[in-house]
Amino acid sequence: MSCEDDEKEIEASKAPLMEHLIELRSRLIKALIAFGVAFVVCFFFAKTIYNVLTWPFVWVAGPENSKFIYTGLLEYFVVQLKLAMFGGAFISFPVVATQIYMFVAPGLYRHEKQAFLPYLVATPVFFLLGALVVYGLVWPMLARFSLSMQQMGGDGQATIELLPKVEDYLSLMMKLIFAFGIAFQLPVILTLLGRVGIVTSDQLKAKRRYFIVGAFVIAAVLTPPDVLSQLSLALPLMALYEGSIWSVRWVEKKAAADKAKDAASAAAKPAE
Repeated sequence: MSCEDDEKEIEASKAPLMEHLIELRSRLIKALIAFGVAFVVCFFFAKTIYNVLTWPFVWVAGPENSKFIYTGLLEYFVVQLKLAMFGGAFISFPVVATQIYMFVAPGLYRHEKQAFLPYLVATPVFFLLGALVVYGLVWPMLARFSLSMQQMGGDGQATIELLPKVEDYLSLMMKLIFAFGIAFQLPVILTLLGRVGIVTSDQLKAKRRYFIVGAFVIAAVLTPPDVLSQLSLALPLMALYEGSIWSVRWVEKKAAADKAKDAASAAAKPAE
């Protein structure tokens, strides 16, 4: 092979690579624009969003007993920036995920696209479900528990009153939302693994007792060091694991039915 042929082959392989890089840059720019727009919008409404996040605490403590403080000059401003980043990432996720899918999709077969798309949709849905569990169930329980530890002054006792800091409140809520959102991806991950044949429903059933222990370990790592938060994550994890067994079993039955259908079609072709 001559040097000229080598150069032609290099140029032929370079062109698709450059096209992929250009497309990747385009997808990244669109994703960053979506995040930037969502960030600006969330920052503009940061105070309103923060007030919405305080509703579970206000509902438990009552408006007259709900007081939040900040001790740093720029603390509340930084909290608004964090809240805008958190909200911007959450709101722009569908656009970012779509850009990732559109970049990867040309390299997938049609049946692979059909298999991948439902999991792409299910991921934010289950994350949102985990966030709603934190907002509507876990946070009121945590607030009620924290308020019950207050101490009235008198008879030689000091007054111990809960005065949440705006940054601590947001940080704890974000940690719990991330922990529950990630943990609630369990059915999506296990069902995907079941679809590609890495795990089976029988294997999941056999490992159930080990997962119960693992659920409490995961809860201890992802949640604050209090029993209430750990139980509120460990119990839903066990329920999600049971749901994953049923989901993987359904995927197996569907795969078996499709395989039998393909076999029947292949057997019928020679007869035609």
